[in-house]
Amino acid sequence: MITGELKNKIDSLWDIFAAGGLVNPLEVIEQITYLMFIHDLDDADNIRAKESAMLGLPFKSIFADEIEIGDRKIEGTQLKWSIFHDFPAAKMYSVMQEWVFPFIKTLHSDKNSAYSKYMDDAIFKLPTPLVLSKVVDSLDEIYRLMAEVKDVDIRGDVYEYLLSKIAQSGLNGQFRTPRHIIRMMVELMQPQPGDVICDPACGTSGFLVTAGEYLKEKYKEEIFFNKEKKEHYMSRMFYGYDMDRTMLRIGAMNMMTHGVDSPFIEYRDSLSDQNQDKDKFSLILANPPFKGSLDAESVSGDLLKVCKTKKTELLFLALFLRMLEVGGRCACIVPDGVLFGSSTAHKAIRKAIIEENRLEAIISMPSGVFKPYAGVSTGIMIFTKTGHGGTDKVWFYDMTADGFSLDDKRTPVSENDIPDIIERYHNLNNEVDRERTEKSFFVPKEEIVENDYDLSINKYKKVEYKAIEYPPTEEIMASIREIEKQIAVEMDELEKLLELDK
Repeated sequence: MITGELKNKIDSLWDIFAAGGLVNPLEVIEQITYLMFIHDLDDADNIRAKESAMLGLPFKSIFADEIEIGDRKIEGTQLKWSIFHDFPAAKMYSVMQEWVFPFIKTLHSDKNSAYSKYMDDAIFKLPTPLVLSKVVDSLDEIYRLMAEVKDVDIRGDVYEYLLSKIAQSGLNGQFRTPRHIIRMMVELMQPQPGDVICDPACGTSGFLVTAGEYLKEKYKEEIFFNKEKKEHYMSRMFYGYDMDRTMLRIGAMNMMTHGVDSPFIEYRDSLSDQNQDKDKFSLILANPPFKGSLDAESVSGDLLKVCKTKKTELLFLALFLRMLEVGGRCACIVPDGVLFGSSTAHKAIRKAIIEENRLEAIISMPSGVFKPYAGVSTGIMIFTKTGHGGTDKVWFYDMTADGFSLDDKRTPVSENDIPDIIERYHNLNNEVDRERTEKSFFVPKEEIVENDYDLSINKYKKVEYKAIEYPPTEEIMASIREIEKQIAVEMDELEKLLELDK
């Protein structure tokens, strides 16, 4: 969580954009992302130069020599943040607009890469030299404060705080998934170096970024000291689709600023025939759109065969089953209605997951998790594609706290079920004898089938009522009489004191 001076500086940066006439949150984040990327290019170039010098390896800076931009050649060092940030406002603005921005748009050698695709139509929108100068000074201060914070993930926290300023948006019910919930889902699924990971509704790529960071933490040497595994991590492991080009641009740059060179981030309507992916991914992590119905004609026919519906949340579950390879795993967020809805389509998708694949867990989350963006009650479904069944019992967990207050303020609190959820999920053998009155327990498949494949935790959880014994009525009446007598005595004493004062 971002707090104190750093939070204030980011809020002030936001205010600079607003004062300059840029008020669309996505546009503001897009412009900040470009500038952070430009700043990081300079930092990364300097770090690689130092590392190469220490290892005695040859190194050529991307800012070395003269750089050709259009029909002009300029000295590459002028494109470095550390150089141009000291220029007068007017000169800085012309350097950024005429040189730096065109330079980063053509930086990536692979014209089919995510970076190249979504930088092609990127526009530098800061309106005046003064606004740019203020923004650059503000970012310099933010980077200085980040350097003082010892938390290794402060950069991610800053970017997440920026993304948190995107309020609920879009007709399809898009809203940001809290980072700690994403992290919990990644830790539950424990991505491996050989995985091929997809989020078919990726937005700003939060799930993919967090999966990448998890792999760096757990398998750094295995991945980065092996040429094939490193190449897989950089260009063949991460796939993300979305229908908002601005979100895709932010998502692609989010991945690259977190060290993934060429993620496959693509404009695609995942539910349409445009998406031909089948039996392709070993892991899907997603929070697909909840609200809104789609035109049935635009939906891929093979998804409608699984569940005939226009509801996006059900169609995405059918899509996940199609996109996963056999043995592939999925952790996805669904609205509560998916778990207990009584329509034919609701029952059909739950039956397909339970009878034809292996449903492993349902984690019920409190409705405040997505505040202030939405108050919808949700759950997490975890399942494995088998194609031939395998569900024998399903693990349920009743999450009541996630480390933050469940109101719009979402302030940190001590109550947090997340560590317990992760610990218990990875030790399910110890859960067998848990009672239905506890936070977590197993429910056999047969019982779920008998209940029309209902996956609502309230269907199976037992509430323990404790009888409270009260004394007999005669005793209560006697106590009241005794209290009345005591009051009368004290009133008499008070009256005597008042007479003495006269």
